[in-house]
Amino acid sequence: MSRTETMTHTEEVIERAMAAVAAARKKREREAEWRKRTFGRIDMTPPLPRLKRGGVQLSLRLDGSAR
Repeated sequence: MSRTETMTHTEEVIERAMAAVAAARKKREREAEWRKRTFGRIDMTPPLPRLKRGGVQLSLRLDGSAR
C-alpha cells in the first residue's frame, strides 16, 4: 500500500465516523424535540394541601398493660 492509499483509507474512516456522529446527533435532537412536544403537554397536578399540625398524639403502650 502506498502512502496515498493509506491516507485515502484513513480519510474514508474519518468521514464515516463523522457521518455516524452527525446521524446520532440528528437522532438525539429529533428525540429531544419529540419528548418536548409529548411531555410538554402533560399538566402537572397541583401539590396536595398541607395538613394542619397541632392535635393530640395518642400514646401506644406496647407492653400489654392497660390503664
